[in-house]
Amino acid sequence: MAVPPSSLASEPQFLSRADGERIAYFRTPGRAPGVVFLTGYASDMTGQKATMLEAFCRARGTAFVRFDYLGHGASSGAFTDGTIGRWTDDAIAVLDTLTEGPQVLVGSSLGGWIMVRTALARRARVAALVGIASAPDFTEDVIQPLLSPADRQLLETAGMIQLASPYDPEPTPVTKRIMEDGRNHLVLRAEIPLDCPVRLIHGLADPDVPWRTSVRLMERLRSADVELVLVKGAGHRMSEPAELDRLKATVAAVLDRLPSGTAPRL
Repeated sequence: MAVPPSSLASEPQFLSRADGERIAYFRTPGRAPGVVFLTGYASDMTGQKATMLEAFCRARGTAFVRFDYLGHGASSGAFTDGTIGRWTDDAIAVLDTLTEGPQVLVGSSLGGWIMVRTALARRARVAALVGIASAPDFTEDVIQPLLSPADRQLLETAGMIQLASPYDPEPTPVTKRIMEDGRNHLVLRAEIPLDCPVRLIHGLADPDVPWRTSVRLMERLRSADVELVLVKGAGHRMSEPAELDRLKATVAAVLDRLPSGTAPRL
């Protein structure tokens, strides 16, 4: 994981939830529309995309928030207690409590699913979406087909399995809880009633989430203002210098199209 640049805050703040858990976050004050970054599965807010966008927003005077879901990074709680529904609730709490005015949600992988669920819950607050290797419905469409009969049995009996990760030496836990909860939050089975601008970026060489997932997302969105960029040779993380530049340019283009607000009083 990337270390935040020295010019940025080094210690997170915490948003307390009603159940006693604490969500770690970094917030940069600025003008609306602001940007909220939503991380990937088992990732955290110190990654290159999050810190690059924070520096970019700070330079242009745009409000920015990055945070860790329950059980991720510096937030409290166990990762294995997390679900799509709970992590969506975390994102909604961040949006409601830590931002003012319209916001652009930028979601990476799992964050691409969370951004859609959050936008559906807060249509009036979400001005646009930007997805990087978006992974909506990944529990059902990506993980479920990979499970062997032995995996399925272990999920039933132990409540959890460990899946090998190409990015970390330790396997990634997948729980029965998240698989079952994911079915309650699927978005690709019907029209997605969102009308805001949406920009999607996906690598054609993504080994984890098929690029066709972003095609399906584009097709399901009701909005007429949806664009998808497919990048030949790019993998899942989309954190190479050229890929970070593409993301920054995409977010800049979205922000430049939206009406500019004034700086909030903090």
